[in-house]
This record gives sequence, C-alpha cells and structure tokens, in this order.
Amino acid sequence: MGSFWEVLLVFTRLGLTSFGGPIAHLGYFREEIVVRRKWLDEQNYADLLALCQFLPGPSSSQMGIALGMTRAGIFGGLAAWLGFTLPSAIALTMFASVTAGGQGITEAGWLRGLLIVAVAVVAQAVWGMARTQCPDRPRATIAILSAIAILLWPVVIGQILILAVGGLLGWRFLQRAEVSKPAVLPLHVPRRLAVACWIVFFTLLFGLPFLRFFVHNQALALFDTFFRVGSLVFGGGHVVLPLLQREVVPAGWVSNDQFLTGYAAAQAVPGPLFTFSAYLGTVSKSAPNGWLGALIALAAIFLPSFFFVAGILPFWNRLRTIEAFQAALRGINAAVVGILLAALYQPIWTSAIHAPVDFALSLIAFGLLVLWKVPPWVVVVLSALLGASMSLL
Repeated sequence: MGSFWEVLLVFTRLGLTSFGGPIAHLGYFREEIVVRRKWLDEQNYADLLALCQFLPGPSSSQMGIALGMTRAGIFGGLAAWLGFTLPSAIALTMFASVTAGGQGITEAGWLRGLLIVAVAVVAQAVWGMARTQCPDRPRATIAILSAIAILLWPVVIGQILILAVGGLLGWRFLQRAEVSKPAVLPLHVPRRLAVACWIVFFTLLFGLPFLRFFVHNQALALFDTFFRVGSLVFGGGHVVLPLLQREVVPAGWVSNDQFLTGYAAAQAVPGPLFTFSAYLGTVSKSAPNGWLGALIALAAIFLPSFFFVAGILPFWNRLRTIEAFQAALRGINAAVVGILLAALYQPIWTSAIHAPVDFALSLIAFGLLVLWKVPPWVVVVLSALLGASMSLL
C-alpha cells in the first residue's frame, strides 16, 4: 500500500504536464501508473477505465481518483485529485484575478506544440490498449465499429449507448468455458463508507435545490449549481461547457465575454477542463467570489466524482469474478478502445495536425515515447519549446 505523499507527488507531476484533454490524460495515466510504476496491470487499468467511462462527470479525473484509491485508500484518492487538479485550478483562478483579457491565448506557439504532443500520447495509449484489449477478431471488430459509430453519431448519449452495446455483444459472444480470475484490484475503501457516499450524494442532489428554494443564499446557489452539473453531465469536459454557460450567464453571475475568455484560458492549462469552474467562481459578480468563490465552485463540481468512485469500488472485485460480467467487460473494453481511436482523430488530430511539419513533430514525439521510452513530461516540455520557437520563425 502506498502513501498519501507518494500519490500526491506522482499526480502533481501529471497535473503540471498533462495537456491535451481527457483522452490524452488517460494516456499519461497509463504510461505513468501501468508502464513505469506498475501500480496496476493492463487488465485492471482497462477495467477501471471502462467503469469511469460509464460514470457521469469528468472521466479522467475519476480515473485519477480511482487509481489513487487503489494505491492508498480514500486519502490516496484525495491526493490524486489534489495533485492533478490544483495546478490548473490555481492557474485559472490567478488568471481570473489579474486580467479580464486572454484573447489569442489559444494561438500561442507553445500551445500548438502541446496539442501536437497530445496526438502522440493518445496514439501510444490506443496502440497499447488495442494490443491487450482487442487481441482477436471479434473484439477488434467491436472496436472498429465503435469508432465508426461515435464518429458518425457524435452525441453524448451515443457514447453511453455504444458502451452498452459493446457490453451486450461481449456478454453474448465473448463468454468463455473456463471462468478466468482477474488479478485482485487492491482496494482500501470499506463498504460501509461506500454506502454512506451514496446516501450523502442523493441527499445533496435532491436536498440542495429544495433548500435553495427556501434559503436565498449565493454560496448555497453556487454550490448547488456546480454540484448538480458535476452529478449529471456525461461526456467529459467539453460537454460541461454549454451546461455551465446556461447556468451562469443567464443568471447574470458571469458575462458571456468573461465565459468565453475563461474557456480560452482553460484550453491553455494542463489538467482537467472541469477546473474551469474555479475561473467562473472567481469572476462571479455576486459574493462569494474571488478565491472563496473558486474554492466553492471547484469543490462542488468534483465532489460527485468522489461519491461515485468511492461508492462503487468496494464492490468491484466481486463483480469482476462473475463470468457474464467479465464477458460484458471484454466487450466494453473493446468499445472503449474504439472510442479512444475516434477521439484520436476528432478532436485531437483535427485540432493539432494542420501541416506536414505538425505531423513530423507528432512522429518525433511518438518515437520518443514508444521507442526511446522518454518520460512524457520531458516530451511535453520539448514540444512546448519547439512550438514556441516555430512561432517565432
């Protein structure tokens, strides 16, 4: 069993260097946790990833929380969240505090380099997971069909349905005569705590709007709004943006120009896009705002993720011993590979690769990661420097 400080150190480094969005984050996690540190094997990582893809909220942050919990219990999950989230949250809060500008930040040369390296990181993750999760024609076919489906039907409900169909196909066609025994996932979260998490979650989800109806308090309204968004959004960071815009702009908390400026800044920092909530809490016109508003909004939007992960992990090892569930997981994991493959093209490839030189840089980054085993954070720094130098030419 690891320690709080060990997990915090690892995920702080990831929080400082994980550019490229949630799909890229999963690639960074796999390289750091599975390949380099061997905290989990490939199968356990893939099973946890399939679980987090099903849950509402930020999938990469929930994956980080789950990885932290498997290493050091509930405090490990907290350490993983703090390390991965606080760098970008602090950066966005400071940005909101000192400037109302930020136009053009998405055109910075160093950001171009970071988008290019994200292509290599995701390609590495897709390649590695495809070799372990799609070793035969049925699962490879599920992955390909899933990629095609999500590209042609790019809606939030589409991803959930694709995973569900993958699970049904796995349950129907991928069952084995002999029940395999997956490696036991190291878990240090008591079941009693898991039950308490579900009780508190549903109490807050339904109780906060009721309380808000009778108590007119801006801090309560802020917490309720961001908690509800974090509880009900499927599809990750980019899906949460229109939901947040509908909540904070019409209410007069944030102007539309401020919202778009903050979104541009959020694209330029590492870590989860949900830390955009810290920016919104900071610039909110009604008190509490500033650093206190950032803290309330940030804690509220991520709190459901803790409830979801802690509420289901204690039952995970038991579920994974049931052959029908294992077969469904095989199909789900194959579908996840397909979704990652589609994400490699849209939005990662289409937002980063615009010229032959971009493709050349992504190949260099891929070679450094896969062939020369250079740590991802080193490749990230080199790509940012290359992108910045290219913008000066």
